[in-house]
Amino acid sequence: MSLTVFGAPLSPFVRKVRLCLLEKQVDYELEFVMPFTPPDWYYELNPLGRIPALRDDQVTLADSSVICQYLNERHPTNDLLGSTPAARAQVRWLEKYADYEIAPLATFTVFANRLLKPSMGKPCDEALVQKALNEKLPPHFDYLERQLGEREYFVEDRLSMADIAVACQLINLEHGEETVDATRWPGLAAHLARMKARQSVGQILPSEQRMVEKLRAQAPQA
Repeated sequence: MSLTVFGAPLSPFVRKVRLCLLEKQVDYELEFVMPFTPPDWYYELNPLGRIPALRDDQVTLADSSVICQYLNERHPTNDLLGSTPAARAQVRWLEKYADYEIAPLATFTVFANRLLKPSMGKPCDEALVQKALNEKLPPHFDYLERQLGEREYFVEDRLSMADIAVACQLINLEHGEETVDATRWPGLAAHLARMKARQSVGQILPSEQRMVEKLRAQAPQA
């Protein structure tokens, strides 16, 4: 097998690449690389040291969005980027929105403070978590709810990287013991449930949940 994804399963950006590959039914290997403290050799794949990276024969790439665009062009079956210029632009915008606006709150604030820090013996900054949940995330969820409307998927009413990117961040929110309020954002909550019911997500989510429980068990008991 020549295609390898480097990273950690609980990273939403690694998950995004894995789901892209699974939706396209492309075989791959996952080589575990810790975020923040990667081995020295990893900087040859990504000089920034961030995960994920990908090696496909002689091709090496970094950045989840770049990787997924490459995979979509390399394996055009089950297109995930949209069928028209306008659709492709909207997919790219929503993917960027998830990665740059939702991720700092859902993943790097809620998930990191509720799960990662306690598992390393560090305190959770619950005040920061509550500010993210009550002040910063709601406007973003309002926007995504409007963008989704009555559709099942964000763009062209079919699965795209926009759906995958948003769902990956909301899964991390759930790993941080929070959910999307279905009474306030019914469309977004239903979208996440729909994504979690997909076969691709079902292939990786159970093992992630076991990892979450293991990390939670490592946290010192109050």
